[in-house]
Amino acid sequence: MTTRFDVSERTENPALWLESVALSDPERPLMRVPGEELYSYGDVADISGRFAAYLKQCGVRAGDRVAAQVDKSPDSFMLCLACIRMGAIYVPLNTAYSKAELEYFLTDSDPSVLICPPESFDTLKPICEKYKIPTLRTLGVNGEGTFIDGTLNSNPDDFVPFTGGTSEVAALLYTSGTTGRSKGAMITRRALAHCASTLSDAWHFTSDDILLHALPIFHGHGLFIAANTVLYSGAQMIFTKKFDIDEVVAHLPEATVFMGVPTMYMRLLKHPGFTKKACHNLRLAISGSAPIMLETLEAFRERSGCTILERYGLTETLIVTANPYNGTAIQGSVGQAVREVELRLADIETGAVISEINQVGTIEVRSPGLFKGYWRNPEKTAEDMRPDGFFKTGDLGRLDKNGYLYIVGRDKDMIITGGYNVYPKEVENEIDALKGIEESAVIGLPHPDFGEAVTAIVVADDSTNRVSEAALIVSLKAGFTKYKCPKRIIFVDNLPRNAMGKVQKNTLRQHYKALYQ
Repeated sequence: MTTRFDVSERTENPALWLESVALSDPERPLMRVPGEELYSYGDVADISGRFAAYLKQCGVRAGDRVAAQVDKSPDSFMLCLACIRMGAIYVPLNTAYSKAELEYFLTDSDPSVLICPPESFDTLKPICEKYKIPTLRTLGVNGEGTFIDGTLNSNPDDFVPFTGGTSEVAALLYTSGTTGRSKGAMITRRALAHCASTLSDAWHFTSDDILLHALPIFHGHGLFIAANTVLYSGAQMIFTKKFDIDEVVAHLPEATVFMGVPTMYMRLLKHPGFTKKACHNLRLAISGSAPIMLETLEAFRERSGCTILERYGLTETLIVTANPYNGTAIQGSVGQAVREVELRLADIETGAVISEINQVGTIEVRSPGLFKGYWRNPEKTAEDMRPDGFFKTGDLGRLDKNGYLYIVGRDKDMIITGGYNVYPKEVENEIDALKGIEESAVIGLPHPDFGEAVTAIVVADDSTNRVSEAALIVSLKAGFTKYKCPKRIIFVDNLPRNAMGKVQKNTLRQHYKALYQ
């Protein structure tokens, strides 16, 4: 018989979530890696405890940074847990970062320890010596590596669980850096607790749930939206080391919850094994990190019988809004503000707070989940924070009469053509709805007459009758004001994306900047 955990009685200290379940039910499954072993709550508590004890032996103390550029694996996840349990600040770094990018992150975060894959040791050793990083250890995908070797004789009782204040920093997550150098967002322990407890409640998580975890864990989505909600709820997860579409489809029948980014859902829909039968246990599907097309939402519901719930958040805010599990989920909306989150819109030009329904403005957020500021960057923190504690997200949106939020785009993505404002999302929705189109990205490019020209970068579908640029423009002119219609439509095989699936419009703007010159 399955024991249910009452999340209303759970501690708000993230360092104790794992331990509390492990003490009451150590054999309860937590993490199963396809084709490999199953880790119980007791196993993970013991291993991450030994990891924490070894970090202490390496000289790490509460507040020190532990940087990790490692592949997704049970060990890398337990390394994050070890840092949270002992009070160190975890700094996850994308394995795709170049040497130059990595040098920037290391000099900025100033870690006590850097953990890397075995094959990166020789490359990173001189960097650690150059920037005086005391300790470099390796961590392999299957448990090999000097870090694992060092933990073999460590005792999980040799570290003291962190019991400091909720305002202390738990993680340093670097933003995507689309408008300049990446900034380290200081994520507090209070933010982790708010995110996990709120989503556990909003999405009706129980200890009976099984999350199919196919997201990367160098980002807040995979770590703190997905895995932490599982931990807080005493649930379990099928933990894939990457998003392998065949593996995901094979394990869908066992899952009650799936969390992904739009690209994952698009690939699922193209897989012949993605059927209602494969989704017969699936009660919840969540999409975040990037906008998802209405066509994808509709096709997923038809194929699976399950509705994708869109949610909205940023690295700096974690969760902000979500479509309700019980109630009205509106396609095209990212839902309503979740518990304890205050949401408002401000005028793009003046910054004055907007009260009108459906008027587009910049999204501002105040909540317990808000970050503490940018690491060692008080100037940027002050620039993005209002005096009353609201964070300026840089996103554009509108609110309907029921408080549902609709994302229009980034304020930097807004196009001003001939003196008129054009919101890319509005144009993208029209293009994506046309026959023969898989997806699109609308950008503004320098134009000698209009200042900026509305330009669409389009991926056509696999149909044999490819649509032409001229035909698309004619179709769009029939339903659009002239100034909103793209002056050019460029066909590409795929759109550039970052690791979380967001289209990199800055890359497109740079590549096509001379199109109208």
